[in-house]
Amino acid sequence: MKGLRNLGFEVGGIVTRRYSRGGRCTFEQPLWVVTDDAAGLLLWHPLGGGYLRMTDADGRTLHDVTLDRMRDPVLAPAAWTGADVLILMPPGAAHSVWWFFRDGVFDGWYVNLEAPCTRRPDGVDTVDHVLDIVATPDRAWRWKDEDEFAERTGHPHYYDARAAVAIRAEGERLADLIEAGVPPFDGRLTDFCPDPRWGPLDAPER
Repeated sequence: MKGLRNLGFEVGGIVTRRYSRGGRCTFEQPLWVVTDDAAGLLLWHPLGGGYLRMTDADGRTLHDVTLDRMRDPVLAPAAWTGADVLILMPPGAAHSVWWFFRDGVFDGWYVNLEAPCTRRPDGVDTVDHVLDIVATPDRAWRWKDEDEFAERTGHPHYYDARAAVAIRAEGERLADLIEAGVPPFDGRLTDFCPDPRWGPLDAPER
């Protein structure tokens, strides 16, 4: 099967990471495969790379409004800004861990709380859980999108109150790892240098 080797994705290959919501794909992001092993799927997305995100006729995204309240939503192309990012998706985990690099220098971690991913021949599918964690290189951390997380709780496209408790508990567990400086927050990959051939990728065509 193209793009696969030894039941894993080929190093240097390209996979697409997708989010879904309410039965629709809401986000597609092509990334380079760094490694795919027992530690998880490690992916690279350079600054300026293209991706698709759900956007409506008024320019609103899912951070602004729920899918059912969007007017004529479509997957619209966008360019990745801010920083280069390395993404680790551990097997069976309800999160991914991101390393941000600005001008080649490590600039902190991001914990994206999400459903354990499902693999497909050309990539991975997951469901974003809205609540996230941002951590500085010295391991000071804070919640991100707490208000949005609270507003979405109970919505049929998101999670009920019981699931919301479990999502926050997963975040608290990761926050404890950040404070303790244990893997993956022990300094590993903070000196990562990508293959120079892994430049920005175009957004998927629709």
